[in-house]
Amino acid sequence: MTNKIRFHLDENVNLAIARGLRKQGVNVSTTQESNLLGATDLEQLDFARQEDRAIFTQDRDFLILASQSSNHAGIVYAPKNNRSIGQLLNSLQLIYELLSPEEMRDHIEYI
Repeated sequence: MTNKIRFHLDENVNLAIARGLRKQGVNVSTTQESNLLGATDLEQLDFARQEDRAIFTQDRDFLILASQSSNHAGIVYAPKNNRSIGQLLNSLQLIYELLSPEEMRDHIEYI
């Protein structure tokens, strides 16, 4: 089996994105399912690091955290209200198909 990126969606991301990714066979966790609602961004980043998951977020604060720490499984960032759910799903699926977890490590992908 191929080594594929696993995603963690922070609490600012529409849950329809998690459902859409799962329908495409992508391993996804969410803040809500992981009992992290109200957790700090740093706690979210730590959780994703421990679980070896790239974070998908629409919160710019994660970009600041990433610049302060080079120890994360990757961050995918999209500005809020800039793209439709379908466009976000397509971009995340493309990242899933083209990048390995090793390529995503300590990397920020802007979509």
